[in-house]
Amino acid sequence: MDFSLSSDQQALQETARQFAQRELPTIARDLEERNIPPSRELVRRYAELGFLGINVAPEYGGLGLGNLEALLVVEEFAKISSAVAFPVFESCVGPVRAIEHFGTEALKRRIIPKVCGGEAIVAVSMSEPDAGSALTDLRARGEITADAVILNGSKRWCSGGGHADGYVVYCRLSDAPGANGIGAVFVDKGTPGMTYGPNESLMGFRGVPSSDIHFDNAAVPLDNIVVPAGGFKQLMEAFDLERCGNATMALGQASGALEEVLAYVQERRQFGKPIIDFQAVQLRIAEMQMRVDAARLLIYRAAANAQMGLPSMLESSLAKCFANEIAREVTGHAVQLMGAYGYSREFPMERRLRDAWGWGIAGGAVDIQKVNIASALIGRRFDQRR
Repeated sequence: MDFSLSSDQQALQETARQFAQRELPTIARDLEERNIPPSRELVRRYAELGFLGINVAPEYGGLGLGNLEALLVVEEFAKISSAVAFPVFESCVGPVRAIEHFGTEALKRRIIPKVCGGEAIVAVSMSEPDAGSALTDLRARGEITADAVILNGSKRWCSGGGHADGYVVYCRLSDAPGANGIGAVFVDKGTPGMTYGPNESLMGFRGVPSSDIHFDNAAVPLDNIVVPAGGFKQLMEAFDLERCGNATMALGQASGALEEVLAYVQERRQFGKPIIDFQAVQLRIAEMQMRVDAARLLIYRAAANAQMGLPSMLESSLAKCFANEIAREVTGHAVQLMGAYGYSREFPMERRLRDAWGWGIAGGAVDIQKVNIASALIGRRFDQRR
């Protein structure tokens, strides 16, 4: 068992770090202030530098590296902000990977190379007004006809809603009850009968657009079926990788906060000396480092054990739950250590705190991850309806 990154992994991590720290802070501030996503020009630049589809197969335009390599890059971008990291997140651990694993060959070749080339953004649409944690209560329905899937219903909290070029939409594809009737289809932006609600105004995640999506007899080709009815388990297997991405986005808020506050406590002077010389500050910094390292190791374990495949529910849920919780704690400590500078919107620390809370809600709330962990430990799912 080797806990060291290889020389190639270290080089990739350093390349991502240098680019992110040199090029993205000013952009991140602008996205935060204006609540707009990264420009298509910036996303194309990511592609040119090899930061999109890192773990996607080369035949679809990716680099063909492992999940760990992808998450190394996600963290370096997330240290700057969730908004600038989101295109990397979506291309490496998002719905594109569900298409790669389960979609038709025609759909893979039509969509994935565009994402890896920075020419398209794909989002996932899962939740509904009455189906968030209880995802098997989905009501949006796709009626399969001779030559199309006809979608009707509404989706909620779609990150990328109204901005992405296509959506992997979870919906009912048969009359079978519960999970047995659920599958997913890919819907192109601009499909007739598809409309969007207004961009949500959230506590954090500014620069990551989110909106409702409504379907009124929206027709999509049969080749756009990603997973047929009864494939809910496959969708959740793909989502195990997205959990690792979510964990890494949360980790990025914490590790970025720690790096920033380490510099601050060595420069900030009170009572005639740097505040790092006070034991209370030393203890707090040590506690923050312990939590960041532990979260990172849980994420690395899930990614490394999956290699090129999909992580297990247990390891991905452990990583997500722990990273979500420590991100809130570490960014909170960082705000406190920086005092008014941490609380001021003139500086990025308060934004890290707001985003850290969001990652523990997105992609399955913290307590749902704990239910997943207990379920994996005893080997059976819990029926929450009885």
